[in-house]
Amino acid sequence: MTKPRRSPTGAAVFNQAVTDVITEAAIDLLVESGYARVTMDGVAKRADVGKSAIYRRWPSKLEMIVAGLARLSTPIGPAPDTGSLRGDVRAVMQAAFDWLSDPRIRAVLPDLIAESDRNPVLAEAVAKHVTGPRVAWAHSALHRARDRGELAADDVDLVLDLTIAPVFWRLTHARPVDNQYLDRLTDLTMGAVQQNAGS
Repeated sequence: MTKPRRSPTGAAVFNQAVTDVITEAAIDLLVESGYARVTMDGVAKRADVGKSAIYRRWPSKLEMIVAGLARLSTPIGPAPDTGSLRGDVRAVMQAAFDWLSDPRIRAVLPDLIAESDRNPVLAEAVAKHVTGPRVAWAHSALHRARDRGELAADDVDLVLDLTIAPVFWRLTHARPVDNQYLDRLTDLTMGAVQQNAGS
């Protein structure tokens, strides 16, 4: 008779509180110093843990950083379903603004983009675990508009670009973004979609 497996104990179980402290320390140092200057030694010192506690969780700095950023990028709640393309576009735009307005995200994204140009492994990890969940979340909203016949399938990615890219550009260049701007950007986006549909 096969004996039941015992639940893992000791080193096999990670203390979530310690994991959280390490993650916060890693993100704090990323914000303060940039990706290139973050070290396992520095994170261990900031978190007041031994390096072994970090390496048991993540074998590399890249994986540690990406795991921390993934927490900041996970969408909260279901994608918008307002019943209209305009409403969905405006809701996705607002969500992009809310996320990109987080001081930590605003601080680290430009640095990560620059680092990703030099590090394809980092670029792939960021795309999969940081920006990827947000893009998939927004896609699901625009796909509903496509299914309603309001948006051509070939235009989903382009409309997503028009929805998010201007918000990111303005925020990373310290230009104001308010409701009036987001409403106007939504109108212009809808105008482009409607013009394309009529051409």
